Amino acid sequence: MNKKDTNKHTPNFFVISAPSGAGKTSLVKALINQTADCRAAISHTTRPKRSEEIDGRDYYFVSDHEFSELDAKGGFLESAKVFDYSYGTSLDEAQKIIKSGKILILEIDWQGALQIKEKYKSAKSIFILPPSLEALRSRLEMRAQDSDETVEKRMKKAISESSKWTNFDYLVENDVFQIALEAIKEIINGEGQQYLRDAQVNKLKPLIERLGS
Repeated sequence: MNKKDTNKHTPNFFVISAPSGAGKTSLVKALINQTADCRAAISHTTRPKRSEEIDGRDYYFVSDHEFSELDAKGGFLESAKVFDYSYGTSLDEAQKIIKSGKILILEIDWQGALQIKEKYKSAKSIFILPPSLEALRSRLEMRAQDSDETVEKRMKKAISESSKWTNFDYLVENDVFQIALEAIKEIINGEGQQYLRDAQVNKLKPLIERLGS
C-alpha cells in the first residue's frame, strides 16, 4: 500500500482506537457483522490466546520470533508494543481489503493509529471514550480473565490513554452500546459531522475532565 493507493480509495480507511476496556472490540465486531461494506484487518500479536479466541478470526497469534521476522521484512502497516506484547497490522491483508473496494477498519492501539495518520493522511480516525472511570473498571473486571494486579495495570494505562483523544478526528462516547455503534456507522457513511472532535469537545467536556484527560 502506498499513499497513492490509499488516497485513491478515500474515505474507505478508518482507524478505531480506545483506552483498554472502553468497548472498542465489541463495537468493531458489531460494525463488521452489520455493515456489509466493512472489513476489519486482523492484527498479528505475540499475546497468548485467550480461551474464547480463535486464531485467524480474532488475531493471528505468533511467536516473538515470527513477529520480528515479519516486521523486519516490512510486513506491517503499523506495529506497537502494548502490555509487553507486540501487535501489528498485516500490510498484505490491508491491501487486499482496500483493493476489493471495501471499507478498511483498523482496530488498533493509539500508537499504531498515530503511525497510520502520519503515513496515510487520508485515513480517518475515531476514538472511543468510556462513560466513566467506574464503568471502565467494571468492564475490565467483568472480563474475569485477568488478575487484580493486571486490572490495576490496565486501569492506569487506560487513564493515560484517555488523553490521546486530542489526536483523533472523531470522538464517540460508549455509554449506551447501540448509540455508540450507530454513531460509528454515521461517521463511516460520511454523515458523522456532529462527532468531529471539535464539535464534541464542549459536549464531552465533563466526561473528559472526569477521565482526567
